[in-house]
Parts: sequence; structure tokens; C-alpha cells
Amino acid sequence: MDFGAIAVKLAVGLIGLWAATRILGKKEISQLTPFDFISALIMSEIIGNAIYERKYTILHVLFALVFWTLLSYIFEKLTQHVKRARVPLDGAPDLIVKEGRIDYEKLRRNKLDADQLRMMLRQKDVFSVRDVAYAWFELNGSLSVLKKPAYDTAQKQDLGHSEEHVQFPHLLIEEGSINDDNIRGIGKTKEWLREELSRNGHPDPSRVLYAEWTEDGELHVAAIRTSDD
Repeated sequence: MDFGAIAVKLAVGLIGLWAATRILGKKEISQLTPFDFISALIMSEIIGNAIYERKYTILHVLFALVFWTLLSYIFEKLTQHVKRARVPLDGAPDLIVKEGRIDYEKLRRNKLDADQLRMMLRQKDVFSVRDVAYAWFELNGSLSVLKKPAYDTAQKQDLGHSEEHVQFPHLLIEEGSINDDNIRGIGKTKEWLREELSRNGHPDPSRVLYAEWTEDGELHVAAIRTSDD
């Protein structure tokens, strides 16, 4: 293919992408929704395929960019101005932790597990689910966390309270399965765990979806199985 034709197509593609970005609006990578990500991939495919294919002319490149930009623009306006279409088209954030309790149905619906949730909480400087008042799983895949006031270190310092010893949580049960390594790591046994669960009203460990223990001796059950599913 003539290098001049490739250069012209690249220039047209660059100008077209710039114009599309100006029309659709600029967003940070962390703010991209799944639709934004798919849209970016499709636009890059349009430009990439058109550059090296002889049968695609500059007019084909322009038509594909303009038409896809128009479709994306209509989609964005629908989600912004038609409230009834917003949730079906764009989705909605999910409240997956409320007052230290995990909603496992929503966790699974978003294809998350306990380890992934714990990682996302640590990225928000939260190391125990019991410290969480509310946690939303956002449309862009991030986690927004509101801590309980009692566990907000900044507020404690503002009130003049002395700093407390840091308590590191250990996950003991996930999805009804007891973590033997973590129990041995804290110097406890399965029998102790079963006794603690019974004392807290959960005699059957297989029905516990999430339970953690902290060094202050507190066992926190954040989710239990409510059905046989």
C-alpha cells in the first residue's frame, strides 16, 4: 500500500478520534464504564482495520467514525436524560456491604469473591469488613467505602483520643469452608471456632459465608447462608 495513503488515513483517523472525544466528553480511565471501554476498543478497531486495508477508503473511515460516534452520543444522552432507561442501559451501583454485613447475592452477581472484596477494601485503607458502614460496587468496577465513625482514625485524632493498637483481621470461614491455615496461624483449633460460632448463634459452620477474627478476640460473622442454594 502507498505510504502516502496510510499517512492520510492516520491523519483522518486521528482527527476523527479527537472530534469524537470532544463530542462524547473526556473521562479519566478510572471513570470509564464497561460501555465506554467497549466503545474505545471498537473505535480503535475501526481505525486499525481501515488503515491497512486497500478496499477501505478515507470515506469509509469517516463514515464508520461518524456513525459510531452518533450511536455512542445517542446512548449517552439516553442514559443522562431518560431515567427509566438509565438502569437497563447503564446499570446501577450495588450496595454489597451494609453495617459490616456482606450481601453475598450482590457479590456473586458482580462476579466477586471474598478475597477480591478484601483486596478492594485494603485499597481504601480498610482491613476489616466490620469497620464498614456502607460499601458500593460502582459501575466502573471500583469500590466506594464509608467507614463507621467508631473506626475512623482521623475522627478519633480530631477528638483527642489516643491511638489504639492496630488489630489485623484473619479470614476464618469463606463460603462455608474453614481456613485451616489461618486458624493455626492464630493458635486456635476448629473446635474452638465451632464453639465461638455456636455462642454467637451459628452452630453450623457450613452455613457461614464469611467470618473473620481480630486480635482483640472478637469473631465477626459478616454473612450467612439464608437458603440451601
